[in-house]
Amino acid sequence: MFPKPVPKLDPNTFAFEQLPLVKPTGFREYDARWLFPQEINLMGVQALGLGLGTLVHELGVRPEIVTGHDFRSYSSSIKLALIAGMQAAGLRVKDIGLALSPMAYFGQFALDCPCVAMVTASHNDNGWTGVKMGANRPMTFGPEEMGRLKEIVTGGTFQYRDGGTYAFIEGFAEVYLADLVARAKPISRKLKVVAACGNGTAGAFAPALLERLGVEVIPLDVEPDYTFPRYNPNPEDMEMLHAIAAKVKETGADVGLGFDGDGDRCGVVDNEGEEIFADKIGVMLARDLSKLHPGATFVVDVKSTGLYAADPELQSRAVQTDYWKTGHSYIKRRVNELGALAGFEKSGHFFFNEPVGRGYDDGLLTAIAVIEMLDRNPTQTMADLYRALPKTWGSPTMSPHCADEVKYGVVDAVTERFRSMQAGGEPVAGQAITSLVTVNGVRITTEDGTWGLVRASSNKPELVVVVESPVSEARLHAMFKAVDGVLRQHPEVGAYNQTI
Repeated sequence: MFPKPVPKLDPNTFAFEQLPLVKPTGFREYDARWLFPQEINLMGVQALGLGLGTLVHELGVRPEIVTGHDFRSYSSSIKLALIAGMQAAGLRVKDIGLALSPMAYFGQFALDCPCVAMVTASHNDNGWTGVKMGANRPMTFGPEEMGRLKEIVTGGTFQYRDGGTYAFIEGFAEVYLADLVARAKPISRKLKVVAACGNGTAGAFAPALLERLGVEVIPLDVEPDYTFPRYNPNPEDMEMLHAIAAKVKETGADVGLGFDGDGDRCGVVDNEGEEIFADKIGVMLARDLSKLHPGATFVVDVKSTGLYAADPELQSRAVQTDYWKTGHSYIKRRVNELGALAGFEKSGHFFFNEPVGRGYDDGLLTAIAVIEMLDRNPTQTMADLYRALPKTWGSPTMSPHCADEVKYGVVDAVTERFRSMQAGGEPVAGQAITSLVTVNGVRITTEDGTWGLVRASSNKPELVVVVESPVSEARLHAMFKAVDGVLRQHPEVGAYNQTI
């Protein structure tokens, strides 16, 4: 029998080669992330594959699974270890090789596989690995499935089965790209587009797709380099957005598009070099799509701008907005449950349902949606479309360090503090609290519409802080100061990765 995983092992020891290492905190709310090899070793990855196969059979799902890996120095070896475990548990594996996460999700449909296991650390720094999993296309696992998977793996309660097989699917990337091109409408407007890939996986696919759409492509950091020498491939980080903005200004591009490490997210910079946060891009796309689909429903995460509910143009088309939990699995599931046209996350995960997409997040499909929006507005630039939105002052996503073991407890305590302030009539940033949204952390809104959010990151040892004001930059800073003041009452909260 395969050994039961242990939570801690010293590297460069015989035990490290004889036992599976799986740190339990690597099982997140909707996927799995570990530092490799400090928190998981290759035997630990085999254990994960065994556990996933055990869970698939437990769920009563047909045991066929598509898998791929992102571009990091160790991702291929991680995938092979995962495949060994999945085969031992009786899964029939279809390997699409180097891939974007949405390419693997597409594989569930194109290869008729109910299940998916995509080896990726997404936008996490080099050194991280992980797996995005699902057994009910187009959804990925949520807390219930991840909790059960954690029980199986950490408890070593694997079920071996015969019938495991392996097939490599050659040339699958072309099938994926052809499907995207077929979904796109012909582009009649002459457009120059910066495609930034952060030296990650998207460089193998995104520029090729954009060229096939008929736009002029200006590549930026598309060469593969798994050390990520310039910046982390994360279009939510200002460093990547700044690099895109500089290239847009240098080349006179119509728009800059930035793709994250596994290609399921897309960031946007307008033709004037203005870095547009993804939630505002979502409002622009909602405006564009609601012209074609009046009365549409959109799902957005609690980190996102209040404009989805307040924008007069969306209101005039009877658009319905549902604010929901942050996280690709949460939004994906909610879009499916409500039959929404699309779901938007401030992080840049966009989920387009039929007739636009299949319900999963795909940064390349988002790029197509942005380009089609520009094509449908031939007299307006990206900057014009952005300026047409009601003005708000918003922060980027700011993440103070907080250990995985304590971050949820800190958020619970912060939530209770704001609840007591509301109950006692205590002001926040000089104004009364008018609402608290607690579906995912706590989002505090005051009388003038200024709001702040605190939640636990689902994939890193961090908290997440976002603030926005429809009134002024001063009110934005006042809210951040107030929220940070409450956080600083907890010594477990460390320094921010970036602030306003």
